[in-house]
Amino acid sequence: MGTLNTKIIYRFLGVTAILNGLFMFLAVPFSVYHNEPEKWGILNAGIITVFIGILLYFLNKPTNKNIQKKEGYLIVTLGWLTLSFTGMLPYLLSGAIPGISDAFFETISGYSTTGSSIITDLENMPKGILFWRSATHWIGGMGIIVLTIAILPLLGIGGMQLFMAEAPGPSADKLHPRITDTAKRLYLIYVILTAVEFFLLKFAGMTWFDAINHAMATMSTGGFSTKSDSIAFYNSQPLIQYIIIFFMFVAGTNFVLTYFALKGKVQKVFKSEEFKYYLFGILGVSALVAVLILFFQDPNLETVLAHPKVLGETESAIRHALFMVTSVVTTTGFVTADFTMWNFFATGIFFALFFTGGSAGSTSGGVKVVRHIIMLKNSFLEFKKALHPNAIVPVRLDGKTVNQTIVFNILSFFIIYMLIFIISSVILTLFGLDFMSALGAAASSLGNIGPAIGSVSPVDNFAHLSNAAKWFCSFLMLIGRLELFTVLILFSPFFWRKN
Repeated sequence: MGTLNTKIIYRFLGVTAILNGLFMFLAVPFSVYHNEPEKWGILNAGIITVFIGILLYFLNKPTNKNIQKKEGYLIVTLGWLTLSFTGMLPYLLSGAIPGISDAFFETISGYSTTGSSIITDLENMPKGILFWRSATHWIGGMGIIVLTIAILPLLGIGGMQLFMAEAPGPSADKLHPRITDTAKRLYLIYVILTAVEFFLLKFAGMTWFDAINHAMATMSTGGFSTKSDSIAFYNSQPLIQYIIIFFMFVAGTNFVLTYFALKGKVQKVFKSEEFKYYLFGILGVSALVAVLILFFQDPNLETVLAHPKVLGETESAIRHALFMVTSVVTTTGFVTADFTMWNFFATGIFFALFFTGGSAGSTSGGVKVVRHIIMLKNSFLEFKKALHPNAIVPVRLDGKTVNQTIVFNILSFFIIYMLIFIISSVILTLFGLDFMSALGAAASSLGNIGPAIGSVSPVDNFAHLSNAAKWFCSFLMLIGRLELFTVLILFSPFFWRKN
């Protein structure tokens, strides 16, 4: 512990709290406009959070402003905990969600862009609270750490170690040699795409309030809706659903590729192996699911959100299939239909999709497509080496050799990911969930997906879970959002040893 620069850690947590409090103030006008008494709770929450941030910032003036790896990991993990514990204050102080367990679950579900909820009647929730709920998605989507990196030059603090801890996936692409300029460009893209989707959804028939909330939830691949039926509320307005499908897909795409596309360098996008697998994987699975909906719906299952007569039409079947597949692959979690009500094979397909994830460098959670590609390529090379043991054949991605260290890192990640999933499923059965629901809740929380199977299906929520189960799922959301290593390394004795 003596080697840690604790002042820089506390100072950075102060900046994080200040920014979080300022975002809370943005929710106040929505409550004022609708004359909601909850406005005072939200306002007080913002004041308290900013005050905590100011104390942390000004009481900790570091002499050394360099952030090493240890400080980076601690800042990111503690930063997300700071967000979550202060972010639940608007729920608690307004009385919208009175219980600490429920408020923390809803908050970390927002910041981790999981989208699992304990709220059962969204239509009667205060507008200011609904906006704050969506804002937690938007803040967490790109990561408030990256946002803070963009203003770090003003603080005289270097941010490379933070960026690597916040985005620890295999994609090391940068848009600009300076990390702060990269962060600014990423956030600019994020803001522009959110604004464009907002205007398109408003044009397509959403109210302005619903449009801004759904735009924030889509670009963050979060999935919080203002409607209890989620996007199934708009089943009679296909244009809204197609717009959301497109932006879910974009949000699940590597933001570096999105940047190149916006600059007119479209050929770079289609040269990416990960993008091609991501695109054609979604289209292929959607086609299969559409066929299942059209011709193989189980007559013993009652469709809850999507009526068979509607889904009997080809366009509707394709739209619902494409929407739900894109929603699960990108870990957004919006719902137009209950896929567990189509047939058991379709349920199996969606459960498998829980373990895919979107592209590296996107706002989506999960394992990520590029990791699957590299694992598959490495497996096929192992077959080749079995026949030709002296052959030296490296794993290649986009025509470039993948460093063996990265391959080992990805294999380790996947093994640990599946191990955590298995152990978590067993633990959740101890908290009272049936086995199917435990599998669904563990996969959904760890992959930051939202809807699952069993009693946490797309038409259910997590309100019925025990407090212990909610806290455990919250922990899974956190380690899933920060891609395991960033959090789990803190539990390693090696981390705390002095250099």
